[in-house]
Amino acid sequence: MQIIHKIEDFLFGLFPNAKGNVEVLKEELIKYYTYGPYKPNVVIEGDLAIINIDTPSIISQQDDYNKATTLCEKGKYSEAKPILQKLIKQNPTVSEYHRVLGQILSDQGDQDEAVNCLIDALKWDPKNGYALIMMGNIFARHKDDIDTAIKYFNEAIAQNPKDHIAINNLGTNLLQLGKWEDGIKYLETAYEINPNYPNTLYGLALANEHLGNTLIAFEWSVSAMKKCGKNDSNLFNHALALTIKTAEEFIKTDAGKMVFTEYKSYLEIQTDKSIKVEVDNSIPTAAKIEFAENYNRDYHLIKYKEKYLAVEHLMVHELVHLDFAHQARKEESNKLFVSTGDKKKVFITDNAKTIYKLNKDGYPEDSIASYMTALYEGINRQIFNTPIDLFIEDFLYENYQELRPYQFISLYSLLMEGKDAVTHKKAINLSPREILSVSKILNLVSALYFKDVFGYDLISKFEASQIEIKDAVRLFDEFKEYRKDRQAGEEYELVQHWANDLKLDKYFELIDENEFRNKRTNIDGLLTSIEEDPYALESDKEFKKEQTDTFLKSQKEIGINMAVVMFMVDAMQYFKNLSADKVKGIALEIAMLGTQGINPAKGNSYKLSNIPNKDFSGYHLLAYYYVSWSKAIPEMLDKLNLPYAEEYEMAKQMFNSGMK
Repeated sequence: MQIIHKIEDFLFGLFPNAKGNVEVLKEELIKYYTYGPYKPNVVIEGDLAIINIDTPSIISQQDDYNKATTLCEKGKYSEAKPILQKLIKQNPTVSEYHRVLGQILSDQGDQDEAVNCLIDALKWDPKNGYALIMMGNIFARHKDDIDTAIKYFNEAIAQNPKDHIAINNLGTNLLQLGKWEDGIKYLETAYEINPNYPNTLYGLALANEHLGNTLIAFEWSVSAMKKCGKNDSNLFNHALALTIKTAEEFIKTDAGKMVFTEYKSYLEIQTDKSIKVEVDNSIPTAAKIEFAENYNRDYHLIKYKEKYLAVEHLMVHELVHLDFAHQARKEESNKLFVSTGDKKKVFITDNAKTIYKLNKDGYPEDSIASYMTALYEGINRQIFNTPIDLFIEDFLYENYQELRPYQFISLYSLLMEGKDAVTHKKAINLSPREILSVSKILNLVSALYFKDVFGYDLISKFEASQIEIKDAVRLFDEFKEYRKDRQAGEEYELVQHWANDLKLDKYFELIDENEFRNKRTNIDGLLTSIEEDPYALESDKEFKKEQTDTFLKSQKEIGINMAVVMFMVDAMQYFKNLSADKVKGIALEIAMLGTQGINPAKGNSYKLSNIPNKDFSGYHLLAYYYVSWSKAIPEMLDKLNLPYAEEYEMAKQMFNSGMK
């Protein structure tokens, strides 16, 4: 095909970059009429520009060329090589045929033959940027000839000053020569041209790490991870290793402590209360804060588990909880997350099948009770904390750059704990399927945030279904709608929305703090607030005759006591084949023990002559006490003053529904 243009103002109007220069016009015509590796022959004759395009070659060879490059992308070099050799034989003037063959030979380790092919590529097109860069790479990486490599890189840059790959490679080679400052300058130039090229970002990370700029190196390595694509797995792994290394180096400094101290001082002024800190390895989460208002103290208290790396992040995280609550209070929009015995009863009823299964599998009643309580507390804690934690982590990420290495290490550790909790075989076998799935979704939301800010995708580690992943993405997208312009107290909207979506709303209430405090005088006694200490209830009160009022009050605070429920089921199973007289005898024997006091505190053990070879804990014995009197002496049951009517009704439902 031949195309002829008259060189006149109209043509320069079509190719404005030529700016009236005929030689530049020729280059513009070559660039425009190039198709893949096929460049036209452009001749200037007088006032005519004649473009000759080798259409037959394009038609006959394009499919084979595309096939060869596709095979190369898949690493199938042995299949691609003969196709390229055939194309070169048919049309040796196409520079790209030689260049791609040279790349294959280099990847296969034959650097000398690769150089020969690349020289052929440059003979046919001395401006072939990819060929120039490859020559530089070979001389730098395989022939230890940095000077020659730099010449090729410089030539590539001269041909195309915007060739960020050539500039990046030149900068990298300068780093290898120990010329760190010069190398960084070239890498920064490459970054300005293309800020999305992960190799440049990783090079800047390495250079700054070498120069001792640990925090800057951490930021560049994180940026490299974010920009790595599917074909950059090797580079990603190197960037991840450097991210971890620089983070671990940085958290050895006092930067995190300084952030905590300054923020703590600020909040002490804002809230007009001191903030104390203590180690407590018994708490159910990595860290927690107890607000002064809910513990009748004149100070706030932060507790944390000391085993956690980058614990300063957890401590600052709890300060943000306080800050957010303080902001919400000023706007009169603060809410408390509360749960009553009735809410727990709904949870237990919803998961009766799991309780039945555990009982059938032979698990002790007190173990089942403890497990179901922990499950209830855990899922409530998770639905409250997950959305709020996203806002907190985003606040920290945006406002405290020096805390990011701590944040990376800490969040990764917490995510791995969450992963173990939802993928462990025992958890899968024991947990209700719906609760396990919801927990996994909430963990996935946290993983999506981690990927968003640090570029590390941990989603696959949670072994989630596509539906669970889709639900997590939907929840995370809702968070993103709030994240940039969150108003004080809006985080509670997200808690409620997610709870509604995940069908967890029936297990708790979000109550306006002012309304709650005006109506209730004992926050610790009647409702439980997860945000301060979800379930730190004083359940081990002594049951003695002279302390009955105190015992009844403590039982009211607990709500449904699942240990008692399960022990009652055990009692019903034991009594079902006994005569009424035998049950009455057991009831009277326990009553005699009761005159001396029955203490439900852990570690206490009791025996009954009517039930030999069986040891009873305090709660176990109280459950038998209540059931035996309800069966043998029901008219006197209320005289026992045992507050277990609800537990007894629930135990009967479980027993009658199949737990026999």
